[in-house]
Amino acid sequence: MTKSGKNIIITFIIGCIIFLIGNLLSDGFDFENFNEFLIDFCFYQLYSFVLGYSNMYFFDYMERRNWKKNDTLKRVVIGIFGATIITLIGLFILRASIAMIYRGISFDQFLSVQQFKHYQFGLWITLTIVIIFHVIYFYNRYQQNRIKEQKVIAGTASAKFDALKNQLDPHFLFNSLNVLTSLIEENPSNAQKFTTSLSKVYRYVLEQKNKELVTVDEELQFAKTYMSLLKMRFEDSIIFTMPEKASNLESKVVPLSLQLLLENAVKHNMVTSTKPLHIKIYEDNGNLIVENNLQPKQIMKKSSGVGLSNITQRYSLLTNKKVNINKEADRFAVAIPMLTKQIPVMRTDQLSANLDDSYMQALNHVDELKGFYYSLISYSLVIPFLIFINYKTSWGFQWFWFPMFGWGIGLIIQAFRVFVNNGTLGRNWEKRKMEEFMRNEENNWD
Repeated sequence: MTKSGKNIIITFIIGCIIFLIGNLLSDGFDFENFNEFLIDFCFYQLYSFVLGYSNMYFFDYMERRNWKKNDTLKRVVIGIFGATIITLIGLFILRASIAMIYRGISFDQFLSVQQFKHYQFGLWITLTIVIIFHVIYFYNRYQQNRIKEQKVIAGTASAKFDALKNQLDPHFLFNSLNVLTSLIEENPSNAQKFTTSLSKVYRYVLEQKNKELVTVDEELQFAKTYMSLLKMRFEDSIIFTMPEKASNLESKVVPLSLQLLLENAVKHNMVTSTKPLHIKIYEDNGNLIVENNLQPKQIMKKSSGVGLSNITQRYSLLTNKKVNINKEADRFAVAIPMLTKQIPVMRTDQLSANLDDSYMQALNHVDELKGFYYSLISYSLVIPFLIFINYKTSWGFQWFWFPMFGWGIGLIIQAFRVFVNNGTLGRNWEKRKMEEFMRNEENNWD
């Protein structure tokens, strides 16, 4: 539906509501015939369209102006003041036109009987509607700003995570080529085998680079393959033990985390036949631990800083669980969390989920608004028709009050749910109850 079509519907509904309020406050629908009822209804619609459209154009003009961030109060004051002036001018022109054209009164006669009380009802109604429009406008703008902020946060976290993952390709290849260079000098036969195995290993790197998590079993299998490459160079100088499978098949870790830890262990420690490097991978208290005996090299090359830092940063973006580093006199161990379905892990997913959740909440809110407006339209059309039927048939018993109040109470409850956030049965009540239920379920899993 076009914007003009929506404006026509809105102004018509407002006209119907004002028609009801005006007649209830004055003569209580005391019409002599249907023509009088129809004329009065048309006049109310005329007032609604003239005042409604004039204020809508003024509101659009105010919106097109370049307001500064701190001009909200100024924007509201000018908006309400301008709407007051426009409404008074509109009411004066409408009353003068109706008096001269419809009732045949001269302009001087019209001016002689004018009092401010003739404008109070129209001014009060219009300002009430204008204030409601301002509240809805600023609330929607606040929600839009929140969604934009969440998009920026989610986009920043995703970009940072992707950057960390993209560090691994050149890092892994560079270090593997260093090993290959050493093998060519020390053991050309193993260098050929290393080249063949490296292609298989690098395929895994390429397959997993776009994943945020992989199963522990996949990572263990890759670690086993990677260690076979290292043993081609160091042979019996490395003693390596690890489990065949994870105790929980659903547990996951960040991809290439074991490879980085194994690589760090070899890079920073002496690996000789007289001082072999013992590397052990095992599970403990929900963590996958990579442990090695500590025998630091006397001369260390400058580190690229990709290894432990990369793992720590990726985990910090994915979960609240920390990577624990334990360095003792003769032992170095790194514990990486094993993440499972029962634990809410993906912080980047949470950010995206927050964004999706905000979008879904906004979408549901729009559906609720549509439902409320449809109900309001139906109410505005059906109730006046019922009043008219009651008036034409048995005005002595005014039964229209029963559907009007019964349906009206339903509308008030529906409006409460749509426009009120907090409180029992408010918009956030269902969300709070769902979160409470999910926390209880999570505690049961733990």
